[in-house]
Amino acid sequence: MTYSKLTDKEFLLFKKLVYDKCGINLHEGKKELVRSRLAKRLREHNFSRFEEYYEYLMADDTGNELVQMLDAISTNLTSFFREPKHFDFLREEVLPGFLSPAGKAPVRGLNLWSAGCSSGEEPYTISICLREFMEGRERFDYTILATDISTRVLSTATNGVYPLNQVRNLSKQIMKRHFQQGRGKWAQHVRLKREIRNLIKFQRFNLMEPFPKTDYFHVIFCRNVMIYFDRQIQQQVVNKFYDALVPGGYLFIGHSESLMGAQHQFQYIRPTIYQK
Repeated sequence: MTYSKLTDKEFLLFKKLVYDKCGINLHEGKKELVRSRLAKRLREHNFSRFEEYYEYLMADDTGNELVQMLDAISTNLTSFFREPKHFDFLREEVLPGFLSPAGKAPVRGLNLWSAGCSSGEEPYTISICLREFMEGRERFDYTILATDISTRVLSTATNGVYPLNQVRNLSKQIMKRHFQQGRGKWAQHVRLKREIRNLIKFQRFNLMEPFPKTDYFHVIFCRNVMIYFDRQIQQQVVNKFYDALVPGGYLFIGHSESLMGAQHQFQYIRPTIYQK
């Protein structure tokens, strides 16, 4: 099937819809990306014109096709221990700071959030850090909420199964302690061990929606997500993160991001790390 060209008018329609629904700002340079990725949705529904697909999308009262469209548009790039200094700071500064002098964690346990978790490497890395931090200490409870707008990547994240080439840079010690080698048809894959997977809750969540309980999280990772937002949406999201953190809680953002120019109440700790 031959598809019509994505016109400027059609691009603006999709751009506004994506911005209104999830805050992602698609500039003119993203027009070809939008065309190529939405072409898959057109094939799925046997449409030849982007306008037809847009009309179908707007008429879908279930919202299911909107989820599929946002899945197609969203970009997901991640890896285990990406930006490793963040995890060093988590182990060496953040986690010890939440323990009492007796070495116990807060009464209600620690709550961490990986916002924009993509295919799961980030929350699994956080879980590995927590497991290793707990060794030699009195056990304490923790939960990790991992969210993303894309159901496609969340499916991968929930399974916790990755090709060997995605873990090739991890040490043999980490691989032995926290991963299981696949067998048979899965011989070229590994899976996170159950104790790493069990304390992570994966769910679809749109950062434009009301946040989970306020004053609840001790640590929030939202890295390389806000680069897709304009300044207004960034500020809204950052302030919602502030409200979602306990006093003294930490926000980690990506190294390509900054809160400079945004109005917020966070205390700057070091580049890309902020504290309530």
